[in-house]
This record gives sequence, C-alpha cells and structure tokens, in this order.
Amino acid sequence: MTTAFPTIHTPAGQVPDQAPAWNRQRRSQMPSHRYRDIHRRVEVPFMQRKWPDARLTQAPLWVPVDLRDGNQALAEPMDPARKRRFFELLVAMGYKEIEVGYPSASQTDFDFVRLIAEEDLAPEDVTIAVFTPARRDLIERTVASVRGIPNDIVIHMYTATAPAWRDIVLGKDRAALRELILDGGRAVLDCAGDLPNVRFEFSPEVFNLTEPDYVLEICDRMTTLWDATPRRPVILNLPATVEVATPNVYADQIEYMHRNLARRDSVILSVHPHNDRGTGVACAELAVLAGAQRVEGCVFGNGERTGNVDIATLALNLHAQGIDPMIDFSDIDEIRRTVEYCTRMPIHERHPYVGDLVHTAFSGTHQDAIKKGMAEHRARAAATGIPERAADWHVPYLPIDPADLGRSYDAVIRVNSQSGKGGIAYLLHTEYGMDLPRRLQIDFAGHVQALADDTGVEISAAELRDLFEAIYCDDPSGPAVKDWRTSGDGAEADTEITLIVDGVTHRTRRGGGPVAALTEALAEAGYRIEVLGLTQQTTDRDEGAIAYLEYRSGDHVGWSCGRADSAQAAALAAIVRAAGRSARR
Repeated sequence: MTTAFPTIHTPAGQVPDQAPAWNRQRRSQMPSHRYRDIHRRVEVPFMQRKWPDARLTQAPLWVPVDLRDGNQALAEPMDPARKRRFFELLVAMGYKEIEVGYPSASQTDFDFVRLIAEEDLAPEDVTIAVFTPARRDLIERTVASVRGIPNDIVIHMYTATAPAWRDIVLGKDRAALRELILDGGRAVLDCAGDLPNVRFEFSPEVFNLTEPDYVLEICDRMTTLWDATPRRPVILNLPATVEVATPNVYADQIEYMHRNLARRDSVILSVHPHNDRGTGVACAELAVLAGAQRVEGCVFGNGERTGNVDIATLALNLHAQGIDPMIDFSDIDEIRRTVEYCTRMPIHERHPYVGDLVHTAFSGTHQDAIKKGMAEHRARAAATGIPERAADWHVPYLPIDPADLGRSYDAVIRVNSQSGKGGIAYLLHTEYGMDLPRRLQIDFAGHVQALADDTGVEISAAELRDLFEAIYCDDPSGPAVKDWRTSGDGAEADTEITLIVDGVTHRTRRGGGPVAALTEALAEAGYRIEVLGLTQQTTDRDEGAIAYLEYRSGDHVGWSCGRADSAQAAALAAIVRAAGRSARR
C-alpha cells in the first residue's frame, strides 16, 4: 500500500489497556521515554496553595526586554537607529521600566546606553535597566555605561543555578556557585554602591529547575548583601528560562518563594517566563496570582527559541477582563509596524490581538453572529444614551472591541468578504503574478464583495484585475512626477525631482532617496502623505514592476498602486496617485 506521507510513522502500537472503548489512539514510535517529568527533575514545593483562589485585580509592573533579551534572539540584531526607534515606542506606550541592553556584551549595546545618558532620551520617570553576568570586569563595564544617567537605574545581575547548568556549563557545586554569585554581588556594590539612583536585581537563571531550598538561600543571601529595604528594594527575578512544566507548577514555585523569602516587604518579586511549551502567558498570569509583582517579557513575545512571554497579550488579557493594563494599545497597527521594522520579523496573522486576521471570521455562522452582535451593541448604546465606545461590550466571537486597538468596524463586518469568491488573492497571483499584501487583500475584498452583491454572479480573474486597476491604479487628477534622478546612496544619496502641480512645474533637489524626497516635495505643495507600508515586486510577466502603498493622509488610511519599468519608479507612481486621492492641505 502506498501512503501519501512516506516519512510519517503512523502509530501502530498497542492501544493502552486502560484506554476507554471510545479512544482508539495507539502507542507511537516517538522516544518519549528519554525525558523525565518535572517532578523527577526537581523538587516541587508542596504546600496549601493560595493562588488558585486569587484574582487578578491590577496590572503588574511591566518590564519590556526587547532591547536586550529580544535583541539577542534576532538573526540580525537591531542597529542603533532601530534600537532608538523601539525605545521611543516603549516610552510612548507608557512603560516605566525598560531593560535597554547588555553593555558588556557588545560595543553597540554599550554605545546605546551611553546615548541615553548623553541625549536625554528617557523621561525622568522611566527607570533604565542594564544586564550583566556575575563577573567583576563585566560588572565594571556595565556600571561605566550608566554613569551620568539621571534616571533611576537597575543593575541586573544573573547566574544560572540549576543542577544541569552547574554541572555541565559552570563546573561548580552548590557551595562554589554560591560564592561566585556573592562575589558578583560584592562587585556590584563596589562599583555602583555610591550611586544613589541605582537599585539592584538578581536572577537565578533557570530558577524553575533549581532546588527550592538552594534558590531560596541564595536569594536571601543577596537581599542581605545588598541590604534590601522598603525604600530601596531589591528585585528578585525568577525566570522560567526553559519552560518545562505546566503553568500550575511554576505558580507553586513562585508562591513558595513569595511566602518564604526573608525581607519580603523589601523585595520586588519578578518573573521572566519563556515559551518553550507554548504556555508562557499562562505561566505569567498564574505567577502574578501566586505573588509576583513584576513581569519581564517582550512586546509581542520575541525571544530565544519559541520566545519570551508576550507582554502585549498579557496586558490586553487584563484589558479584556476590565482591568486597566496601564499601557496604551490604541493604535495596535502602528505598534506592530514599528516592531516589525525594528526586528525585521513579521507578526503572524493569528497572533493574539495584533494579527491581521484576529478579528476575521471566514465561517458564515461566525460572521452572522458578529453582525447581529454589532447591531445589538449599537441599538443598546442608542437606547441608553451611552456612546458606543463607552457601552458594555459583549459581541459574540470578539473578546474586545476592535476600535479599542484602533481597528475599524469595516474590517469586522466584511470579515467573510473573500468567502466563495474563487480565492481573490490566489487568482490575481496565478493569472497576473500580483502578490497583494494581506491588508490590501482585505481592503480589496470589500470592493469585490460589493460588486458580487450587485451582480449576483461569480467574478472572473480578468474582472478582478479590472476592478483592482480602477480602484487603486487609475490616474486621478493631481500632482505628477515629470522626471527624477538620484545620485549616491545611503546617507550620501541626493535626489532631484521635477513635480507638476496644477500645471506648474516645480524642481526640487534634496538629500535622501526618491521616496522620502517625493513625500517631502508633495508636503511642500500641500499634499501630506505618510507612507505606512510599501511593498514592491517585479513580475515575471511583461508588466514590469508593481508597488503597493499603504498611506495615511490626515485621518484617512488608504491604498494605492503604481506600475512602471522599475520598482522605484512604481513606488513614486503609487505615491503621486495617493496624493491625487487626498485632500490638499
């Protein structure tokens, strides 16, 4: 018998004796016997748990580590411009403690910390955290990087403490590692103890695989060494560096520390979950129930392997429960665009809250429920005299109002606009080589839906293309580029553009590439176009290059398309078409 998947070993072992008659799953060939469960790897504290009865009532202190931990996980680490852009985003969103780098690891990180010191990038109420191993020379360089910063500063020292790391990586027993950590703590005091704006943080890396008695002893030693007080508390950060157990186990471990730490009123208990099992968010939520007050993670979960905990999802989970996340997500697409630019990684369409498709239902029953729910919401708001944005929200299938995140209702009520239309994007690609960006696919699908509703017939690929050209590519009245030329590249680029506006020729010359030069020239002529996204492609047909432009003009966000012999010329064509569609200001 020939199988469709010759490399798949379909489970063919015995059905377990204890399996009920309705469960016919068979034993597989997966070598699961090689691994031990958490209870055979480390003692899990047994106690009368209190966290299952706890309730989330307020946001913890969020500490984004995108600029350090997240940056270390990028195939191409952020350059200074991207780090600065990301830092500015985090400040704008309202984060009040930000880990900005690992100054002893690279000159780039050291220089970025110095940039914060020299250019006054951080508002005075933002705490700056830096990361260092427990080694004197690296601690000295870390402290040197923050000298002169007027903000509150956290020196974050870490050392791995779990048995496998002690034995295999560090080659130290419990006593020797304890002394290494304490020596690091003394070095931190020697180097930074004179700085009144500095507080200290210690992470026993791989806390979740470390013996409870040992990690408790080390943490208590550190708070004693650093003289933790309520006015100058020490942060004890307890990472699930490699996620190895169900979230309830991590909660038990955190509650054990919460209930047994010395100087508990002088400790900020922090967690740093990773996502190896895909339950990082759940681990963080249960850890907060168990006593954690502070959560380190990345805005959309970037990090080594499967990532750090996603603190945007965590915050918006609180929002969906009626709890102020203390962070602003009212323009989720701007946040997404910035993070994608800085990390050079796309956000998945199904990523919670931020993905392009998270408010999209392709099922007709889901769409019907959403439409009815939206109608009920509007009617109830009108009947009670409450603005729609203030009325209680309980629309089926939508856990929060998309408008909270800056998303339009149009995208919601057209969620199924592509269903049954023959695969709009597929047809345009296979017939004409056009690769529409996903958000443009959604925008165009609304127009296709309207046409299909009007005609009541199936729409062919040729009709799809004609409709697309009419909506996004036809030349409107407005400015036009007569010619342009660019010399040099990068920072040395220089562009000359001849622009015709209302029949009058304008020649301008300015530094930068053609796209930036054209948008500046248009702004001077009264057409303010902000480029939100630009996708260029060269087809294998005879049509040359295509550019798809997502733009903002005033309060309007729209799309335009340009065609030309080159990708650059196509981009300029798309920009002037966007200007032609926009109100002159």
